[in-house]
Amino acid sequence: MSTQPLPLDGITVVAVEQAVSAPFATRQLADLGARVIKIERPDGGDFARGYDTAARGLASHFVWCNRGKESLAVDLKDPRGLDVVRQLVAGADVFMQNLANGAAARLGLDATTLCAAHPRLVAVDISGYGPDGPYADKRAYDMLVQCEAGLVSVTGTPGQPVKAGIPAADIAAAMYAFSGVLAALLRRANTGLGGPVEVSMLEALGEWMGHPLHHGMHGGEAPARTGVAHAVICPYDAYPTADGGQVLLSVQNDREWRRLAGQVLRRPELADDPAFATNTARTGNRAKTDAVVAEALGVMSAPEAIAALEAAGIACARLNTVTDVAAHPQLAARGRWREIDSPAGPLRAMLPPITMPGGPDPLMGPVPALGEHTDALLHGLGMTDVQVSALRRDGVVA
Repeated sequence: MSTQPLPLDGITVVAVEQAVSAPFATRQLADLGARVIKIERPDGGDFARGYDTAARGLASHFVWCNRGKESLAVDLKDPRGLDVVRQLVAGADVFMQNLANGAAARLGLDATTLCAAHPRLVAVDISGYGPDGPYADKRAYDMLVQCEAGLVSVTGTPGQPVKAGIPAADIAAAMYAFSGVLAALLRRANTGLGGPVEVSMLEALGEWMGHPLHHGMHGGEAPARTGVAHAVICPYDAYPTADGGQVLLSVQNDREWRRLAGQVLRRPELADDPAFATNTARTGNRAKTDAVVAEALGVMSAPEAIAALEAAGIACARLNTVTDVAAHPQLAARGRWREIDSPAGPLRAMLPPITMPGGPDPLMGPVPALGEHTDALLHGLGMTDVQVSALRRDGVVA
């Protein structure tokens, strides 16, 4: 049993958040020990609660992004509700919001205003495109930002661009908000001052576009869309196997090609064939290269192909479904699954990827029901039962 506390034990976070970007960022903080108070609308709460019912009646996005938080359902348009949030912020270490551009400022809940009033506070504004510029007020849903950031243009097949299958823009913004909070807390530990943090989805995903962006800026054109294949390395693709599976392999250099040709393809003469001997040649003859590899793997089952490739020292992987990932032997062997509580009962969840050997497990607390902690939080601010009942009667809280 570890005697060390979780890294963010004692840190209180207040979040006026919705959808994915801010909730996913604050969930990281909650997993590491922070107390996260989630501010939601009384009339339905975070709209991500209604995206689907896939998680035993709960929304899969919401379950993913909101475990371990306390839910306060309060109407910020009512001065009494806004005052409740301001009282909570006054005692918090971190505030985070991802409302539409300008909405937080109209409430006095933007990072600049809050940090001026509370110098030790770390306050984070997450936006789609930043607080200024011609796109500042543009709606910024994940798929739209994927398009604006160019991700969709480099993802897919030669004939069809596609968006990423996960909310990449939201996740990118969330992780920079998370790391921005940690950096600002470290600075506060040294200086005593918190300060504002800005993260935009466009700029976060723009950073993730590093390779194709630099390729296009400096090389004259972006890498071609190649489906699962790599744009500049060959063979680096998925190939069908005799049992209906697909196996990916990656040859990173010409030494590996020689091993692949001799030990897996059983065509050692291809090692020195000018049409295949170098990566430049193989990429230029991609169709022929892929055909040779596909012919060899197509008579093997997926397990046989993986075994042959691994024996030859060739990097490879199965093309897994999400169901396969849920049963992945590596995750099982490393004990990466836990059960978390929720209003629908226990739900399976993966341990967060930050592992601190010798330290305590991440908290991974329950998924909250809407307004589950409203009374306790209001009482914590010194309100009486009569005052809380009056707020409920007037629809200020739920």
